[in-house]
Amino acid sequence: MKLSNYLWLALPAVIAAGCKGSQSGDSSSDVPKRTVFFDKTGMDTTVKPGDNFFMYASGAWLKKTQIPPSERGWGSFYTLNDDNLKNLHKILDQVSAGSHDKGSLEQKVGDLYAAGMDTAAIDKAGYDPIKATLAKIDGLKDYKELIDYAASSFKDGDGYLIGFYVAPDDKNSSKNLAQFTQAGTSLPEKSYYFKTDSVSLKIRKAFTDYIAKLFTLTGSDAATAAKNADAVLKLETEIAKSHSTPVELRDPQANYHKFTVTDLQKQVPDLDLKHLFDLMEIKTDTVLVGQPKYYVALDQLLKSQPIDVWKAELKFNAISTSASYLSKDFREAHFNFYNKTLNGQKKQQDRWKQMAKLTDSSLGELLGQLYVEKYFTPDAKKRMLDLVNNLQSVYKDRIEKLDWMSSATKQKAEEKLAAFTKKIGYPDKWKKYDDVEISKNDFYADMQSVSKHNYFEELKKVNKPVDRSEWGMTPPTVNAYYNPLSNEIVFPAGILQFPFFDKDADDAINYGAIGAVIGHEMTHGFDDQGSQYDKVGNLKMWWTPEDNTKFKAKTQMVVDQYNKYVVLNDVHVNGSLTLGENIADIGGLAIAYQAFKNTEQGKGNTKIDGLTPDQRFFLSFAQVWRIKNTDETMRMRTQVDPHSPEMYRVNGPLSNMPAFYDAFGIKPGDKMYRAEKDRVKIW
Repeated sequence: MKLSNYLWLALPAVIAAGCKGSQSGDSSSDVPKRTVFFDKTGMDTTVKPGDNFFMYASGAWLKKTQIPPSERGWGSFYTLNDDNLKNLHKILDQVSAGSHDKGSLEQKVGDLYAAGMDTAAIDKAGYDPIKATLAKIDGLKDYKELIDYAASSFKDGDGYLIGFYVAPDDKNSSKNLAQFTQAGTSLPEKSYYFKTDSVSLKIRKAFTDYIAKLFTLTGSDAATAAKNADAVLKLETEIAKSHSTPVELRDPQANYHKFTVTDLQKQVPDLDLKHLFDLMEIKTDTVLVGQPKYYVALDQLLKSQPIDVWKAELKFNAISTSASYLSKDFREAHFNFYNKTLNGQKKQQDRWKQMAKLTDSSLGELLGQLYVEKYFTPDAKKRMLDLVNNLQSVYKDRIEKLDWMSSATKQKAEEKLAAFTKKIGYPDKWKKYDDVEISKNDFYADMQSVSKHNYFEELKKVNKPVDRSEWGMTPPTVNAYYNPLSNEIVFPAGILQFPFFDKDADDAINYGAIGAVIGHEMTHGFDDQGSQYDKVGNLKMWWTPEDNTKFKAKTQMVVDQYNKYVVLNDVHVNGSLTLGENIADIGGLAIAYQAFKNTEQGKGNTKIDGLTPDQRFFLSFAQVWRIKNTDETMRMRTQVDPHSPEMYRVNGPLSNMPAFYDAFGIKPGDKMYRAEKDRVKIW
C-alpha cells in the first residue's frame, strides 16, 4: 500500500484490531447499551480552559493513569482497541477449538490463531524454518547473484532491497501500475543513522546489539556477530544517504517519476531490470519510481561494498523479519529493540492479543465476516451515514462562503466534495484467500503462505483497472482514512464505537467525537497533499494560480503555529511533517461544530452534566484525544509520524476557533489565546 497516499486518522502502528459490521437486518448486537457518555471525573478544573484545554478536559485522568507495561501508550484509542481485542479473543478461542471444513473461512482463521498460540511447537522449532534461507544467502558468490536472489525471493513471501507494491497511477488513477520505493534500511527513517545526540547514539548501539544477538542465535560466534553488526550498520548508513526524509516523502509531485523500463535501465546500468522483473514475475514496460536516487545508489553500492557485507545485510533482514514467527529468544530480541528501545514498551503483550492482531492483519476480511452479526448493527451504520451526509452538506456551505477563494476554484472544490465515495463499516465485496494454506501445525509456513498470497495479489493488479471497492484497512480496525487516489473517505467498523461513536449518545458527544473524525477525513481531500488531486483521484492542478498562492500562505500559518509547540524538553513538533494532519484537525473540527449547530441540541442551550451544548461538544472532542505516551514513543513520533501529539491535536485547532473562545470565555492573556489576525481559517 502506498502509505503516503492514505491519510490516516491516527498512527497505524499504534492502533490495531477492533470489531466488525453486520449485513443482516437484525439490529441486535453484543455491544452493551451505554448510558454515560462523558467522564467528568477525568477533568482537572484547576487548569484554566484557556491555558491548556487538553489538561482541563483530561488532566485528572492523565495524573492517575499509568501506561500498562505491555503498551507504548494508553487512552481512548488504546482502551477501545483493548476492548475489541477481548471480543476477538472470545471468537477466536471458539473458532480455533472447533472442527471445520478445510479451506473454509472458519478453518483458516481458527487454525492460524491456534498455530500462533502453540508457542511450545514454535519454540521447539527454533530457527529451523529459516535455515534454508540463510544457507542460500551464504552460497551467493557475487552481487549479481545476490540481487537476483533478493528479487526472486519475493515469490516465496520474502523479498529484499526492493520496495515494490502496486497502486493506481497518481496521474491516471483508473489504472494500476507497478511502483517502487526506497528500501534497504531497518531504522524508522534516515535521520536515525546520522544524529549524534545521546538518544540517537543509544539507539544505534541498541541496534547493533540487536543485530549481533540475531547472528549469535543462528550460530555465529560473538566476534563474528559483532563484526557483522558493525558492517550492517555501516552499509545501511550508506543506503540511508540516498533516502528522502519523511517531510520530502509528503510531496506527491516530487515523488512521482514515471519511466519506461528501458529508460529506467539507463540510470541503473548494473541492475538488469528485465531479468529482475522476470524473477519477480512482473510483466510491464512502464513503472513508477518514488525515489529513483535510492536505486541509483543501490546500483553503485552493490558493486562497491564487499559481497560478505551484503550477505550479512540479507541474512540480518531474513532473521529480523521472521523473528516474530520464530522461537522465544528471537521474539524477545525483536521486542527488546523495536518495542522496548524505540517505543518504551516494557513487556510483550499477552500472546492471545498478539495473535488476534496478527490474524486480523493477515486474514482481516475473513475474520471480519465472523463479527458481522455482533458488533456493528445496520442502524449504527445508518446513523453514521447520516452524520457523514450532514457534514458533507456543511462543508459545501463553507466552501461557498470562503472569502479567499475564487468562484472558479470553488466550483472545482464543490465537485470534488460531491464526488466523495463513502465507505462505512465493512466492504460490500469481501476479499478471497483461496490460495492461502493454513495448518494448526506450522505457524511459520502459515505466515509464508499469507505473504505469498499478498504478493501475488499485488501482481494480478499490474496494468489492470483499479478496483475502487477495495479497502485499505480491515473492517476490525480502530482508525479511519482518506485516499486521494480514489477520493474516498473510509470508516471501518472498529472505530465506530464509544468513545468515538455511540448511536445512543446525544449529538454534542457524537459530533464532537466522530463528527470531528469525519470532518478530519473530508478535509484531507483539501489539505496540502489531498488538494493536489482532482475529483477522480488524479494528481492534477485544479486551482487557479492566485488561489493556490493564497492557500499556501494559509498553510504556512499552520506550519508556523505548530512549530512552536514543545513535546519533550528538547523536541518540538515538526510543523512541516504534520501539516496535512493539522489542516485536517483544524478544518474537521470547524465543520463538525457547524454541523452540530444545525441539530436541535446545537440550537438550544439545555445543559447536560452541568455543561452547555457547546461546552459538551468541545469537551467530547478533547476527551477523544486523551492519550498518554511513553517518552520513547513520543520522541519517535516527532520524527516519523505526520500526526501532532494529542495535546496539540486538541489545543491547536481550538486556539483558532471563535466558538471555543465564546464557550469557555477565553480572553487575551490566556495561554491558548491567539489574536484574531493569527488564527487559521482555511476551510
